[in-house]
Amino acid sequence: MATRLLTRNALVALVASAGLVLASCSDSSAPADNAAGESSSSEVSTIEVEDNFGVQTVPSPPQKPASLDNRTFEVLEQWGIDLVAAPVDLIPDTIGYSTNQDIANIGNHREPNLELLTAAEPDLIVNGQRFDAFQEDIKKLNPDTPIVDFEPREGEAFDQELIREVEGLGKIFGKEAEADQLVKDFNDSIERARNAYNGTDTVMAVNVSGGTIGYIAPNIGRVYGPVFDVLGLTPALEVADASSNHEGDDISVEAIAQSNPDWIFVLDRDAAVEETATPAKTVIEDSQALQNVTAIQQGNVRYAPNDTYTNESIITYTEIFNEIADAFEAQQ
Repeated sequence: MATRLLTRNALVALVASAGLVLASCSDSSAPADNAAGESSSSEVSTIEVEDNFGVQTVPSPPQKPASLDNRTFEVLEQWGIDLVAAPVDLIPDTIGYSTNQDIANIGNHREPNLELLTAAEPDLIVNGQRFDAFQEDIKKLNPDTPIVDFEPREGEAFDQELIREVEGLGKIFGKEAEADQLVKDFNDSIERARNAYNGTDTVMAVNVSGGTIGYIAPNIGRVYGPVFDVLGLTPALEVADASSNHEGDDISVEAIAQSNPDWIFVLDRDAAVEETATPAKTVIEDSQALQNVTAIQQGNVRYAPNDTYTNESIITYTEIFNEIADAFEAQQ
């Protein structure tokens, strides 16, 4: 009887000991599993997008993006994207980033502080427009940070280039549906303007800065140049060897008057950067030399949104095309 009892007690002790070993194994494996799960969830997912320099591997969505491209600011703000760095000096006051103290301000393209960009430790840099000239400098200072650049390429259809940019950004930031809506609104505005244009009215595009009028060349001039191509507009005047310079080309009010455009489209450069400058509307419509021009007499002068010169996003162009469509439709 004593032997049986001893054997039974030994068996119970053996089972209990085995249970402790199993429990110990189970406890030690649980933290390992959790650690693996945490590591997996913290891994950054990436996607590939093709920009002006080839296929880029970028985080999606980026957690600390920086943007240097004026064409992107209104779009990214509309999508609720927080930027860690930007040339805040070049952001118009119609966009909230312009007063956001959390954004490292790298200044402007004339004397940028690219070291501040690096110090912000972005995980993605969106380059373009005024900062294209600094592409190599940015790469050297941020060798491990992916950079994308969707600046409209020379020789490509401008409207399709704006679409390419916003779709690329939509893919990167997980905003494909929002990008699709912007593209739809943009295409609809173009279609409206095309359908409303009578095909014969002549158009002159100019910019105004410091009280001086500059000629915006069809096809290549700043802002309005591509509009001639997109809408198939008939230029009132074509100047040999015209430039794509942001200041436009020198032109006299007498030359404008002689070309007698049916429509004048105006970019007020100062409206975006100089509050005390004489408004373009005053410069154009108060000019004695232009009083007999058809566009002036018939009220066919249209002005780009005031922030256009430092915006130029697909949203800006949607506004421009809709404004043109409104004007053309009113004449039907």
